[in-house]
Amino acid sequence: MTEQYEVFLGCAIPNRFNNYESSMRAVAEALDIELLDFEGASCCGTVVLKSIDETSWLAMSGRNIALAESRGHDIVTPCNGCYGSLRDVDHVLHENEEHRETVNQVLKTIGLEYKGETRIRHFVEVLYDLRDKIREKIVRPLEGLRIAFHPGCHLIRPSTVAGFDDPELPHKVDELLELTGAVSVPWTLKLRCCGSPLLIASEDVANRILQEKMISAREAGANCVVTNCPACHTQFDVQALGLTDEDGNSLELPALFVTQVLGLAMGLDPETLGLEMNRVPLDPIAEILGI
Repeated sequence: MTEQYEVFLGCAIPNRFNNYESSMRAVAEALDIELLDFEGASCCGTVVLKSIDETSWLAMSGRNIALAESRGHDIVTPCNGCYGSLRDVDHVLHENEEHRETVNQVLKTIGLEYKGETRIRHFVEVLYDLRDKIREKIVRPLEGLRIAFHPGCHLIRPSTVAGFDDPELPHKVDELLELTGAVSVPWTLKLRCCGSPLLIASEDVANRILQEKMISAREAGANCVVTNCPACHTQFDVQALGLTDEDGNSLELPALFVTQVLGLAMGLDPETLGLEMNRVPLDPIAEILGI
């Protein structure tokens, strides 16, 4: 049975990480997930706007949710930031009648209404529900791949709103990754912020946070980092280029998206998965990946 969603790509993925989009679409097609282009979608409002103008933040994400509702579709997004904003707004509008009425007064001027009938899901949540189907499709086990999985903040916080509605979300994505034959290693700083939100304010501080994360991943024996967030991926696959510890030793590790790992294990074409667009060289794990 084909699952159908309006896919909310957000800003960063189309502009900076086409490899995430292409691998997501390839994996979705292999699993009979129909991703509909989200016609008329606008910026989610981003969680940053919440601290500046809460009503505008509620209205921006509320509009996107209401738009999908008007077409009878649920929303899926591969972006943690968009997921956090859309999911949080959905939660607020569900629980707060005053905010709901205010937003609906705004939406009424463009012929929309928030009703709270559309689900907001992260793509890894959809994938977890299909884990048995994924297991059946594994044809190229990735034995020897030791993953430091970084879930990112907006996927799991605040815990009262997080998509899986329990504190086990990172472990569930670990379970997904280990369907491929890889090992998702436990590492001390797994749940710590990657530093990406600080890049604009202080690149030095952001890189220091990243440095500590990479040392933790290496100490755990990881030979790659895997993410499901474009902002976090900016740290691990862009800022990590040339990163060293205090003794000058390289801290680079190949960085992959969850969808690229699953796609490779499912036998999908590496070019379709956008591996040539990954910035940190994949050479150290190329043999394991079969590329």
